[in-house]
Formats: sequence, C-alpha cells, structure tokens
Amino acid sequence: MTEPRTILIADDDRAIRTVLSQALARSGYQVRATSSAATLWRWVEDGEGDLVITDVVMPDENGLDLVPRIKRIRPELRVVVMSAQSTFATAMKATQRGAFEYLPKPFDLKELLSVVERALAAPAEPAAHDDHDQGEKLPLVGRSAAMQEIYRTVARLTTTDLTVMITGESGTGKELVARALHDYGKRRSGPFVAINMAAIPRELIEAELFGHERGAFTGALNRGIGRFEQAAGGTLFLDEIGDMPPEAQTRLLRVLQEGEFTTVGGRQPIKANVRIVAATHRDLRQLIRQGMFREDLFYRLNVVPIRLPPLRERIEDIPLLARHFLDRARASGLPGKQLSPEALDGLKAHAWPGNARELENLMRRLAALYPQEVIGGDAVAAELAEAVQPTGPDGQSQPATLEQAVERHLQTFMSAHKDGMPVRDLYERVLAEVERPLLRLALGATRGNQIKAAAMLGLNRNTLRKKIRELELPVVRGLS
Repeated sequence: MTEPRTILIADDDRAIRTVLSQALARSGYQVRATSSAATLWRWVEDGEGDLVITDVVMPDENGLDLVPRIKRIRPELRVVVMSAQSTFATAMKATQRGAFEYLPKPFDLKELLSVVERALAAPAEPAAHDDHDQGEKLPLVGRSAAMQEIYRTVARLTTTDLTVMITGESGTGKELVARALHDYGKRRSGPFVAINMAAIPRELIEAELFGHERGAFTGALNRGIGRFEQAAGGTLFLDEIGDMPPEAQTRLLRVLQEGEFTTVGGRQPIKANVRIVAATHRDLRQLIRQGMFREDLFYRLNVVPIRLPPLRERIEDIPLLARHFLDRARASGLPGKQLSPEALDGLKAHAWPGNARELENLMRRLAALYPQEVIGGDAVAAELAEAVQPTGPDGQSQPATLEQAVERHLQTFMSAHKDGMPVRDLYERVLAEVERPLLRLALGATRGNQIKAAAMLGLNRNTLRKKIRELELPVVRGLS
C-alpha cells in the first residue's frame, strides 16, 4: 500500500493551520503544521515532507526568504506560498524565487487542494535560480480578486517567451502590464519597444515595423531600422493591434510563422528575435466577423490572453489607487494631499469611463488646485461633475457628438506620435477613418444593395463603387 504524502504547513495563524490540516487530512494527506519558519526549515533539512505550504509573514522569518533556500537543498520539493499582502511584488517574488504557486489570502479551499494535487503530480524540475530582487517598484496596483488573478498570470509568464494578447478598455493599464512582462521576464536586459498601430499612417506602417532600404520609396534617403530590429533581444509591444491595416497584418503573420522578416525593399532575411506582446481596446472577434482582422493572425497573437478589468469592476481598489496616484503627484512636485472618507465614497460611486487614467488625472488635478491638505467629498463631487456626460430629456447619458469623438481620437493620435515621424496625409487619413464605417454601415443597412446605399448617402453609384475599392471594404452581394 502506498504511503500517504506529507504536507508541511507554516503559518502563524492558528485558525488557518487548523483549517488546512483538517482539509488536507480529509483528502488523505499526512500533515505537520508549525507557526515558525525555523521549525519548517528544520523539517526540510531533515528530508521530511513532500510539499510545503508557507505564509509570508511569520514571527521569526519571511517565508519568501525560505523559498530559495529550500530549492537549493531540495529542488524537487514544491513550495506553495500564501500571503495576505496580496500585491504584485509578492506574487512576482514568490514566482521568481521558485514557488510552485502563489495564493492570496483569503483563499478558496477547493482551489488550494487543487494546487496541492497539481504540485504533487508535477514532474521534477531543475533547481530555480534566485533572480535579483526587483524591489518595490510596483507597476501594477490593486488587491481585488480580478487583479490577483492578473498578478498570478503575469508572474507565470515571466518565465516564458509566449506571445501575449492584452485586452481592456482605454485607461486600464495595458502598457503597464506589457512593461511588467518585460521588466520581470527573461528578456529584461533587452530593449522594450512600443509602437501604436493607430498612430502610424497606413502606407508607412510596414517600414516602421520592419525597416526599409535606401531608395525603397520616395524620401527613403538612408536605410531605416524598424521596430523589430530595435527590439532585438527584448520585447516588442504592438499597441492597438486592432487598427493594423490588412496588408501589414499579412506580413506580421508571416513573421510570426517563419520567425524572420525582410526590410521594405530588402532581400536578406533577418531573424525576428523578439517577444511579442499585443494589446487592443477593440473586440477582435467582432473585427474578424467584419472581415477587418485576420483570424489566423488573431490565433497567433492570442496565445495567452489577459483581460484587464475596467475600474468599475474593481471598486475596492480605488482607495489604494487614489493614494498611489497622490503619492506620484507629490513625487513630481505637487503638494501632498489626503482624501477624506467622504471623498473616497464619492470616488467609489463614480462610473470611471476613463478608468485608472481618469482617476490619476483627477488626483493630479486635486493636488494642484485645492489648497486644503485633506480633500473632502465636496471637492471630489465638484470635479467629477465636470466629467459627467450630458443627459437627455429622459435622464439617460448622451454619447459624445461625432465632433467630440473625432477630437478625442486626434488627441490620442498626437499624444502617441512622439518619435518625430513626418506625417503628410493626416487630412486624408481622418476622412478615410470617417468614410470607412459610414459606408460599411450604409451597405449593411441596405443589405449590400449599392444603388440604395448610394441614394442613402447622396452619392453617385460610381462614386460609391470607387470608394469601396479605395477603402478595401468587403462587399456582400445578392442580399437585396
């Protein structure tokens, strides 16, 4: 008969030790529990136990400091780390120091038992190396359940080179996650290069990504190095991938399939030595159905999806984020401020259409404009009232006008356009961006009947046909 496996537990909370001991015993495991790191270490040194479950904060030693020591003398012994601190730094340190899994407190007992089962069934692994400590430079803030899952996912991905797709509304922190994947990952010594697909003119995007040879096109007086070459050995962040034009999508797919590319006008293949992290606020599956995004490229990019929750889904993180942003404002030279309980209640009640970016801007505004050290609820309410969308006669929020939407889009374009690249077709580009959805919706409303669509738009039929060809719109025939 097979001997039952032994689980070693170290936690200074007697109630947690009792709950874990009883649950594991009912599952057929032998259990030894202690409140001190020293006792746990003595058991490990004596060769006892098949799995360790340890808290981080204990009276005599930090549990995280034990993990690399355990892995050095017994690399086959799996360690599960639990913590009530529940920060990104804790999750990263646990993973980097060799923990099999990190669980925030309070934990789900079924999940913990599942982790124990997986850890005992997993094949032996080589000894983990103790990476240098990244310190408390936190790129991500929050202790909500949604953020805990993101911390754990990011921690796991730092040991791989897998392609990642980050989705979420504008202002949720997609680039922060991409930078965390790079800064804590295998390629952290290499460059992090970001490119915003929505900020590059269509005809220049391939040259931006892959570079160009001298004379490849008008104005190419010298060889240009693309972002793939700039990011060699590091991470290439493709932001707003949903705005990539079809021709560039095809070429990117080829690079992902073959692992190499050629410059525009070049013939010599260049190895693509980058990790790809993509991001978008758009629904790529909807774009695929509309024929605007390649399905095969989507599956190449969506190897590991990470969805960032909007701020309204993590309301419990708002006080922590607000304090974080006020601290950053003070570090940048603005006066130090605090928030009253009424102010925090007002922040929690807001819908936050601009997400964490909107919250940060508000905190900086409060720090700059209000003289009082403790910001009250009235000040927060007054500032948030300015951000509320206008309402119609029925009291419902009204969407922004087309002019306001276009202005916001252009502001995003200008702010993202920081590399000095010359733009010569902004007028035509904006017109095309408005024409494309207008014509597509008109054709949809008339079930593909171009005569009816031309009449709806007030265009000549031949003009409509020309526009369809120029904008490369998919045409659905035979539906009239």
